[in-house]
Amino acid sequence: MSIAVTCSGCEAKFQVKDEFAGRKVRCSECDTVIDLRPAEELVVDFPLDSTLDPAFQRDKFLLHQKLLSINTRYAVCDEAGKEIMHVLRPTHVFRTLVAMFAIIFEVLLVLGGLIALGLAVSPSIGEVATGVLIVVGTAIGLVLAIYTYCLLAPKRHITFYRDDRFEQKLLEVLQDQKLALRMMGYTVRDANGEVLGRFRKDYLANILRKKWDGFDADGKHLCVIREDSIILSLLRRFLGSFYGILRTNFVIHEVGRPGEDGPLMGEFNRKFTLLDRYVLDCSPDRTRTLDRRMAIAIGVLLDTAESR
Repeated sequence: MSIAVTCSGCEAKFQVKDEFAGRKVRCSECDTVIDLRPAEELVVDFPLDSTLDPAFQRDKFLLHQKLLSINTRYAVCDEAGKEIMHVLRPTHVFRTLVAMFAIIFEVLLVLGGLIALGLAVSPSIGEVATGVLIVVGTAIGLVLAIYTYCLLAPKRHITFYRDDRFEQKLLEVLQDQKLALRMMGYTVRDANGEVLGRFRKDYLANILRKKWDGFDADGKHLCVIREDSIILSLLRRFLGSFYGILRTNFVIHEVGRPGEDGPLMGEFNRKFTLLDRYVLDCSPDRTRTLDRRMAIAIGVLLDTAESR
């Protein structure tokens, strides 16, 4: 005998052996985890927070990126495909172009000045001293260019809204710094501006495998988010997504003992489609240790902040 299964993520229909009854299986089309336990065992076993917006009162979120848009936009849906919120991350095209042109102008001005100064003083101080002067001047010019970019370029915050009119704010994710040489940070706040937590990404720790760390409002380390496979991660470094075959999926774990992951809290999987579609599944986190607002925030960050 076999069990008929309908995927909650992509609605694909398939059959599994009856030996999988009461267990979890993974959809072969979109990698969504499907729980085959009886309905009575799937009763919500955590208290609902009456102060939390209904849009966040769930374990699964479907994210659809909107294409043909200057700004980065997503529609977030429930398991039935109904849109429950919209996400906007402005690109700030004009301010970014101004910053880039200012940097180019500054670099050309510094280089031109250095060349003119070198030609003028070279006969009197010698070629070696002139070379040192040009190197030092170039370094100063690069520092000034970085400062100019940080001064003019805008931060790209992420805001969650009730609908596509972008009027009622539900959540916001603030980019902590414009330029991060090693550590990039984001702060998650609710609609009233109260800090819910923070996410950090260490670029050095991401060389072989992408990884994020989640913290609560008090700075307590809550979770670790990393690519699901070190082998696939290494392949992606050399081959990219390889036409979507090497999809970048992430797993979310509680913080465990040093060197070990704690219990699984959720998964963020990219569906095998032409358009960018994702499934955030926090079903393993039955006690809702991870605030669902933090969960959906990292879901968007795993796509837009990773430039996937």
